[in-house]
Amino acid sequence: MLENISFANPDFFWLFLLLPLAILWYIFKNKEETAALRISTLQGFRHNSLLPKIKPALFLLRLLALSAIIVAMARPQTEDISTRTKTTKGIDIVMAIDVSSSMLARDLKPNRLSALKKVASDFIKKRPNDRIGLVVYAGESYTKTPITTDKGIVLNALRDISYGQLEDGTAIGMGLATSVNRLKESKAKSKIIILLTDGVNNSGFIEPQTAADLATEYGIKTYTIGLGTNGNALTPINYNADGSFRYGMRQVEIDEELLESIAEVTGGKYFRATNNETLEEIYDEINKLEKTEIEEFKYYRYEEKFRPWVLLAGVFLLLEWVLRNTLFRSFI
Repeated sequence: MLENISFANPDFFWLFLLLPLAILWYIFKNKEETAALRISTLQGFRHNSLLPKIKPALFLLRLLALSAIIVAMARPQTEDISTRTKTTKGIDIVMAIDVSSSMLARDLKPNRLSALKKVASDFIKKRPNDRIGLVVYAGESYTKTPITTDKGIVLNALRDISYGQLEDGTAIGMGLATSVNRLKESKAKSKIIILLTDGVNNSGFIEPQTAADLATEYGIKTYTIGLGTNGNALTPINYNADGSFRYGMRQVEIDEELLESIAEVTGGKYFRATNNETLEEIYDEINKLEKTEIEEFKYYRYEEKFRPWVLLAGVFLLLEWVLRNTLFRSFI
C-alpha cells in the first residue's frame, strides 16, 4: 500500500524541477523550427490528418520516461519491522492475602476481600513479564499458587480465594514466612512480597519479626498494606441460626507499627488503604515502583520497489522510439 512506501534517496526528487525547464525548451525550440508563409488561400493544402496535432505526445512520452527514472533513482521501498522483546530484569512476586473473617467487613465495597481480589487481578494483568505466586493466610497459611508466568492460573486461583478455607485468625508471621519460603530459591534479580492484612497478629507459631528477618536474609523486599477504614466498620461478629454471618459495628484495629517495621527492615514500604480508591492507588504505586526491565530488538527488512519504475521508463522510451520511426516519421 502507498502508506507503506518510503524512499531511500528522496533528494533525487529535486530533479523534477528540470521538467518545467524541459517543457519551456521544447516550446521555444518548436517555435524556432516552425516556418511562417503567407499565402492568399490554404484551400489546396488542407488535409484531415491528426498526426501533426498529436506530435507533442512524443515529447510527453519522453517526459513520462524521465519522471519514472527519477522515481526509480529515489529508490522506493517497503519496510517490514519485526520486534522481539527480552526481559533483562525479571521480578518474582508473591502476594500474601489475609482471608480471616474480618476481611468480609463492608467498609470497602462489597467487602474487603472482594475489593482486594479485583484490584489484585488488575495488578497481575499489568505485569505480563513477571512471575507471580499467591499465599493465603488466616490462623494458618499455605501456598495457593507457586510463582509462575502463567497469569491464567494465577487469576483463576485468585478468583477461588474465599473465607472459610483456613482456621480463623490473623497469623501475619505465618503468611510472611510462607511467602519467603516460596521466594528464597528464586534466581530473579528482584524478589518482592506484597503482604496485606486488616488486623493484628494473633495466631501462628512464627513471629512476624522473625519472618521479616528471613526476608531480609534472602534479599526479599516486602510491601505491607493495612486494609480498613479509620474508626468503626460493619464486620462479622457472630453466626446466625442459618450459618450466615451476623454483622455489627466494630473498631478497626491494624497493627500499623508492625507493618511499618516489616516494610522498613526489608527495604519495602507501608501503605494504608481506607477505601476502594486508595487500595487501587496503592497497587498502582507498587506497580510503578517495581519496574521490569525489558530489552526490545527491532529487525528491519526492506523490499526494493524501483524495478517497476525502471521498466515503465523503458516502455515509455520504446513506445516513443517506435512512434517516432514509424507513424510520425514523415513529420520529423
